Amino acid sequence: MSTGQEGPETERWLADTRASYDADATSYADETRHLLAELPPEQEVMALFAERVRAQGGGPVADVGCGPGRITAHLRELGVDAFGIDLSPRMIEVARREHPGLRFEVGSMTQLDLEEGSLAALIAWYSIIHVPDGAIGAVLAGFRRVLRPGGLLLLGFHVGDASPPEPQESGEPWPESYVRRRQPSQVAAWLDEAGFTLEADPTLTAAARKLGGVLLARR
Repeated sequence: MSTGQEGPETERWLADTRASYDADATSYADETRHLLAELPPEQEVMALFAERVRAQGGGPVADVGCGPGRITAHLRELGVDAFGIDLSPRMIEVARREHPGLRFEVGSMTQLDLEEGSLAALIAWYSIIHVPDGAIGAVLAGFRRVLRPGGLLLLGFHVGDASPPEPQESGEPWPESYVRRRQPSQVAAWLDEAGFTLEADPTLTAAARKLGGVLLARR
């Protein structure tokens, strides 16, 4: 939930993540530009998501953690009124340059500057991977706040059991941009705790085995 307050720990991982992507924005865009063409299962997931959004009447869809905007642009091609939000100002610069005419904004998933119930859907495609476990609940609550009743949430994430190393005895902290891997069952439990209803869909389940974790939920 957007509380309007962010403590030192939140500021630390946000600052590290922002700096990491600011430094790598152009090369990251180059590396990911053609991923959709190379991953038919990802295209299937996006097509299903877009179909679900259109079937419930359409409306604004936020791509939170949009990076250079490839998913935002693809959803627009599928007839979805998508716009992008990213923590990294440099990523937003790249997104605006590569997809002129589309809406991209700098913002944090920890404090979404969106009206309550204003979205038809929200997608966080591999953008919760840097969020510490202790902050996931607040992030999902924030997602739920901005979705209208029945609004859809699509999450993509890396699957695994790895967790960040503990801080060194010297006091040097582990990097806050560390990629966190979670089991789908854990993410599903967090969704349930945040008040979402998980949508069972065989297409997404099949895609999840190839793409990592893919979960579709409804507010």
